[in-house]
Amino acid sequence: MVLRHNRHYEEEVSMGTITIGVDLAKSVFSACEMDGAGHVLKRQDLRREPFGLWLAQRPAGTVVAMEACSGAHHWARRCLEYGLEPRIIAAQFVKPFRKGSKTKNDRADAEAIATAARQGNMRLVPVKSLDQQVRLSWHRVREGYKMASLAIGNRIRGLLAEFGVIVAPSDGALHRQLADLDAQRGLPAEFKELLRDLAEHWKQLRVHFDACDARIEAHARGDERCARLRAVIGIGAITADAAVATVGNAREFRQGRQMAAWLGLVPTQHSSGGHVRLGEISCRGDAYLRTLLIQGARSSLQRAKAVATEKATPEQLWIRALDGRMPFGKVIVAIANKHARQIWAMLAHGVDYDPSACLNHPMHRQTCTGRAA
Repeated sequence: MVLRHNRHYEEEVSMGTITIGVDLAKSVFSACEMDGAGHVLKRQDLRREPFGLWLAQRPAGTVVAMEACSGAHHWARRCLEYGLEPRIIAAQFVKPFRKGSKTKNDRADAEAIATAARQGNMRLVPVKSLDQQVRLSWHRVREGYKMASLAIGNRIRGLLAEFGVIVAPSDGALHRQLADLDAQRGLPAEFKELLRDLAEHWKQLRVHFDACDARIEAHARGDERCARLRAVIGIGAITADAAVATVGNAREFRQGRQMAAWLGLVPTQHSSGGHVRLGEISCRGDAYLRTLLIQGARSSLQRAKAVATEKATPEQLWIRALDGRMPFGKVIVAIANKHARQIWAMLAHGVDYDPSACLNHPMHRQTCTGRAA
């Protein structure tokens, strides 16, 4: 029986039909190998260094699947170096393939990952390059500095409130209050010393935050794709660089609607029996990029309202018409959805921004023909 299993395993290796599911970890990795029929051939647990050597010994073209988590893109790039075919799958798509909702361990996860990778219609996460991950790291650190700065500012306001000093909710007002501590005679000297230390820490966070902004701006200036995206009103250096670093050439999406859905800018569906029921906005996918698009949509709405009608672009006229018949929140999401589709078109096809492109869309022509009739 063992000989048959070994012979079957060797045949599968030679045919290149093995799918390997890997449950990534910090130290110990669990791997599950499946044949073309979905039968488990081998399970094994490997530590970090032996796992890298084991990957290098796999036959070229072997599918290596893993969940999208910390380190997944690193190991996917290693697989590409070894001639393997990496597949990164979101955890939410792996969960249904786990046997039993109450049974969860590393080996069960590895088997579920391998099973999910064998599905022909599985949605995969594109492998990020080193340049993409470096650029995204600046965005992640920038967000960390921003949250830390907000926390320090709120902490200072809370401490001052304990001594009866109320500061307006703005950074400028807090800076003025901290610069005039000597004039606050009711505050103890020891407390003033503490506030000065916090103020210095707050200032240093702002310096680091500005340095991240400068580096992201430099990335955006040096990338032709970012220059195309920044032509859209509401998309600045940060949004353009984040979009390029996140989706690359965006060709993993078949169309702009798919990218907008991936970003969570479409309503959820609960349709059945031919009846379409749309719910609230899904808010799935990359929350950071979605937030930037929502913020940019606010800017686009303000510009569309401020520009004169005779100078407005077709897109701005569309935004105005949208604002006249829909609530504010839906207008913002609709604009962000449109920007996501425009980003896809410019990145996937390498074209420049055209504010009049919507006039050539078949749906717009059909609408105009219907109105004329």
